[in-house]
Amino acid sequence: MSRHFFLCFCLFAPLLHASEQQQDLAYSLGARLGERLQQEVPDLPLESLLEGLRQAYRGEPLRLEDQRIEQLLAEHAARLAAAPPSMDAAHAAERRFLANEKAKAGVRELAGGVLRSELQGGQGSKPGPHSNVQVRYVGRLADGSVFDESSTPQWFRLDSVISGWRTALQEMPSGAKWRLVIPSTEAYGAEGVGDLIPPYAPLVFELELLGVSN
Repeated sequence: MSRHFFLCFCLFAPLLHASEQQQDLAYSLGARLGERLQQEVPDLPLESLLEGLRQAYRGEPLRLEDQRIEQLLAEHAARLAAAPPSMDAAHAAERRFLANEKAKAGVRELAGGVLRSELQGGQGSKPGPHSNVQVRYVGRLADGSVFDESSTPQWFRLDSVISGWRTALQEMPSGAKWRLVIPSTEAYGAEGVGDLIPPYAPLVFELELLGVSN
């Protein structure tokens, strides 16, 4: 190899590498955009998508006026907001939420995937499977919104509450207060509760056990 060729190769090699990186970056951006759009609009005409992308990126005159573009995008966003999430999306969101909660410090996993962290210790007796329990609680969805809470202590038969509560309360001494993260399979599952709890919703409770009666 001649010295001249070697020097030229050394000079252009970084440029070739940079060009390859740009190609890979462009492909990666397109792949992620394509995945998202395939979920949102599976029958989207790709030719028109690429035309709009190309014209906007190059600063060329657009085929549609800005007012029409904004109108169409607003209508699309409204349709997405009104549509119920797909079951696959709901499952994926629940898996991500539970994985993040499980990774937090001080969290212990109980039967059925119920996660608990202790907010306050207790020294009293634990309920049996058919006990009556007196509790105070706040129930939230994964986004933090409250769907139920007790303004005063409430009595429940343990065999009448959701599975996640039954699992946790039988390990909970009276006087304790726990934070519970309950998978949908241990709560209201695919049915949900009307407009209150959507299908496949994990639930978060701050639950205090005040008393036990057999």
